[in-house]
Amino acid sequence: MCGIAGYASVNRPIAPSLLLQMRDTLRHRGPDDEGAWWSEDGLVALGHRRLAIIDLSPAGRQPMADSSGRLQIVFNGEIYNYQELRRELETRNHAFRTASDTEVILEAYLEWGDDCLKRLNGMFAFAIYDRTRRRVLFARDRAGEKPLFYRHDHGTIIFASELKALLADPSCPRVLHLEALDFYLAFGYVPGDRCLLSGIQKLPQGHALTFDLSSGEARTSRYWELPQPAKGAVLPDDELVAELEAILLDSVRMRLIADVPVGIMLSGGVDSSLVVALAARVSSRRVKTFNISFPGYGTFDEAPYAREVARHFDTEHVELAAEMATLDLLPELARQYDEPIADSSMVPTYLVSRLIRREATVALGGDGGDELFGGYWQHSWVQQQARMGGWIPRPAKRLARSAVSRFVPVGTMGRNYLFGLTAEWPMNIVQFNVYFDEDARHRLLAPLGAAQPRRGLPELYKAGLCADRESPLQQATALDFRTYLVDDILVKVDRASMLCSLEVRAPFLDPRLIEFAFRNVPDRLRATAHERKILSRRLAERLLPKTLDLKRKQGFALPLRKWLKGDWGRYIEDVLTGGEADLFDRRIVRQLLTGQRGGFSNMQRLFALTMIELWRREYRVTNVAAPPQRSGELEPVSQ
Repeated sequence: MCGIAGYASVNRPIAPSLLLQMRDTLRHRGPDDEGAWWSEDGLVALGHRRLAIIDLSPAGRQPMADSSGRLQIVFNGEIYNYQELRRELETRNHAFRTASDTEVILEAYLEWGDDCLKRLNGMFAFAIYDRTRRRVLFARDRAGEKPLFYRHDHGTIIFASELKALLADPSCPRVLHLEALDFYLAFGYVPGDRCLLSGIQKLPQGHALTFDLSSGEARTSRYWELPQPAKGAVLPDDELVAELEAILLDSVRMRLIADVPVGIMLSGGVDSSLVVALAARVSSRRVKTFNISFPGYGTFDEAPYAREVARHFDTEHVELAAEMATLDLLPELARQYDEPIADSSMVPTYLVSRLIRREATVALGGDGGDELFGGYWQHSWVQQQARMGGWIPRPAKRLARSAVSRFVPVGTMGRNYLFGLTAEWPMNIVQFNVYFDEDARHRLLAPLGAAQPRRGLPELYKAGLCADRESPLQQATALDFRTYLVDDILVKVDRASMLCSLEVRAPFLDPRLIEFAFRNVPDRLRATAHERKILSRRLAERLLPKTLDLKRKQGFALPLRKWLKGDWGRYIEDVLTGGEADLFDRRIVRQLLTGQRGGFSNMQRLFALTMIELWRREYRVTNVAAPPQRSGELEPVSQ
């Protein structure tokens, strides 16, 4: 796991000092080593910070060249099937100088070109400079576990693992992208290739980008598609359970490969407990597990379930009792997250990452299991709603929706459910888990006046992602995989863990398991109107303690309601009501605060607004375009 940064241009060299500054902004991602490389003409420059995981010797340093000197690569991530690919490449007369997975990518590219991406089983974001073809190839893994930000304009492309590295260049504009802000207020994250800063993009999951050093053109392409359900006969249930076990077992085995200590994030839920069960089976040493407890917070404290699993599999279990996080943690996380996300579980994720890093450099987690196998309660809800919504005539739906928007306050329990019940397909699926609906966003952004984004774009974007699936469950799980997983869950885990220089691996996001879940598992074994994660739980019944509550679904949540009654609440109110009211309508903000104190459920909305305000302060973001500063090192890229 590492941090990468770099630059390529048709005709404008980058100053070495700027590249090094960009690279070292990412020191937390790679404290073990550093490297930099420039082409002879200075038009291509690559920087790397290393967290040594595989081949700890200096031979594994990056940027790395192939033996001929044709290629240079900077790579963030892990290729889990690198040993298998290496053996195949050796039969094709490729020689290796290192024991690293990085060199395997280089040789795979030489053998198969861009098609090598389809052969990689791993989490990755990398850039390969091909001197012969005069281009740079960028790629990001299928699930989007590893991030890649870039800025492309006027024949120049600048890229990095984190946005803050791009902002090391003083010429980079810090202007809020108002359409992306609208998406954030709707969903609590910015999906797809958008970025909250104008002029910057993210490479989407399962995509490649090529930058041509002759023309300056950047072209994005998809190299992998989320599979469609297979047609025809389905395997018997027992065979599907056995296949799930076999794939997950091999996935866990591959993700335990490291030249450094490895641990497991154990919540006591089905997914992380299955990872522990299978790790205990294939590991050559006693498994280490880690958990964050919240003593005195009732259902928020999952420590007893984690202890039960740890005892059953005789793991070396470490538990941290979390106290209320100090207030200076929120600005620190706002600074680390590049773009804010509204997911308050970033706090316990960071705390458990910090705990694990004391004893291990790599951790396995259970992320992805809910999206693949129907684990969220909306996966049942959309099926119930599909039946109930059909009973309501369209004119009545429109009238009811208008009434809900006007007369049911934001924060009322069940408000999103009513919106979904009165919406037409696929808006009923999109509406679930919306933070601020279309009307609420319009009122909240009233200070922007005519500059407000066009209404309804976030909902239309997600609706378009539902169009290629048939059943409500297929639509909901595919939508979660394409948006919530990659732009919330994986961002949360990557930034929190890398702030601690910890690598987190997700066995459920093995490409074989993604293909199996979406192609081979029928709806009735994923989720129904009354049950969820059915196939996973059948495997859990075989492998986990019989006394473990397999139907419990808590999530890695924070006891925000109680915390907001103390110093956190006062701090959040100060952030949202202090300073200039140039973005959010102060009257609406006070209504949310008053509603929370009066029993409404505005906790996550207030957290969402707080994180974006802290982010704007930390990154000095303006609402309107301003001329970029000249760095003296790199000519400003005009907007």
